[in-house]
Amino acid sequence: MLVDDSLTVRAVLSRIIDAEADLEVVAKTSSAELALAELKRTPADVVLLDLEMPGMGGLHALPKILEAHDGIQVLVVSSLTSEGAEPTLAALSMGAADTMAKPQSGDFGNAYCRTLLSKIRALGRSNAGMGKADQSVPVPPALRIEPRNNPELLAIGASTGGIHALCIFLRALPRQFDLPILVTQHLPDSFMSVFARQLELAASREAVIACDNMPIRSNTIHIAPGSGHLNVRKAASGLVCKITHESAASGCTPSVDPMLTTAANATGGNSIGLILSGMGKDGAIGARHLVDAGGTIFAQNEESSAVWGMPRAVTELGLASAVLTPTELAMRVMASAGARAWK
Repeated sequence: MLVDDSLTVRAVLSRIIDAEADLEVVAKTSSAELALAELKRTPADVVLLDLEMPGMGGLHALPKILEAHDGIQVLVVSSLTSEGAEPTLAALSMGAADTMAKPQSGDFGNAYCRTLLSKIRALGRSNAGMGKADQSVPVPPALRIEPRNNPELLAIGASTGGIHALCIFLRALPRQFDLPILVTQHLPDSFMSVFARQLELAASREAVIACDNMPIRSNTIHIAPGSGHLNVRKAASGLVCKITHESAASGCTPSVDPMLTTAANATGGNSIGLILSGMGKDGAIGARHLVDAGGTIFAQNEESSAVWGMPRAVTELGLASAVLTPTELAMRVMASAGARAWK
């Protein structure tokens, strides 16, 4: 379903989607009110939602859209500018799965179409998978025995659907949890300052955008910038951040893999890695390095993930010691961190 007050945007998106044999636009509406009415008659797997529209607007309608059908996924189509960051990130924290740039004149070539279609397919498969789950009993994943160590930091990787999961996780983590937290979330650079404020509110602790040689401090969230990869380096003064710009195996910037790999090296494996909802396999290479160094990997479960791609990759490789909901993961991290993680 397409929900946008711009006839041009609806036409462009519809033309891109209708050209694909496996995708169908079931409805097009010009307002949130009309979308809610249409959803009562026409179920949709994925809703492409504009946030700024006359009337109720997409942001206020989002909770009702998510309640319309089990497993419905929302892809926010917005301006990827600093002005559009706040409402878009608010929507992502409320349960929208991902964001996509609104098509501009002359800016919807092959790359734009591929990105849009891959996101729609990933979200649609996630929804379709829920129906299949009712017909068969899922096989529990093979879990790795959790090592006994004294973690020095918690490193979290996330992508599609990850902001909602991350906020739930951080709200469940007590303020007294003192380990440094590193976060790599796939987002544009223009969103990062708003994202940091959002995490501060969710976690009730300081959140900063990492830069070269920034000390990694306890009780602080260090966020990878949108333009580079967050690495961990061991210095004479302790652990510090290093930002690099090499091409990652996943093709993502920022990428989860360098964060986990360098955390493993800098702490001698004394780190916890957490993989939340996301499309693709970013984090799997770094998770292997961390586990091989003696560290711990936890993953979000399929039922609570918008897209079970990144968590699935580490789970199917046998790297995860627990596969749980975000709230359960917070409890598991607290239990695993030991006495030194509390102030």
